[in-house]
Amino acid sequence: SLQLPDGQDLPLPPVILGELGKDPQNPTVCFYGHVDVQPAKKEDGWKTDPYTLTEINGNLYGRGATDNKGPVLAWINAVETFRALKLAMPVNFKFVIEGMEEAGSVGLEKLLEEQKQCFFSDVDYIVISDNLWLSNKKPALTYGSRGNICFFVEVK
Repeated sequence: SLQLPDGQDLPLPPVILGELGKDPQNPTVCFYGHVDVQPAKKEDGWKTDPYTLTEINGNLYGRGATDNKGPVLAWINAVETFRALKLAMPVNFKFVIEGMEEAGSVGLEKLLEEQKQCFFSDVDYIVISDNLWLSNKKPALTYGSRGNICFFVEVK
């Protein structure tokens, strides 16, 4: 729970842990994402509700679609596609999906510590899918966050 300055305790939303595949020949990749959004007061200038897809002048607006629901859904769609095509999974998948990232991931560190010998014990790689767009038409591929990583990506 989260204790407020007035002493009130608020329960934290659950962190979703999921996994698919346990092939010891495959590496295990853990994908992190979040589904919460920035606070949404209309008086602060927000035009749409945070969890309602809204059409305005022929455009669809869904706050949190890029930060971070879209990237979370992209990994789930990738798994779904492999299964639909009856292709062998190239990796074992693990997912960590939380709902407190916009507030500093309250409770996540404790969960990671509690699960390091269980859920996370066989994780070889972690992909943080919390990305941004450089402009309205140009997404970014984040290749490092609070550390260093080097790799080459070719998109066809």
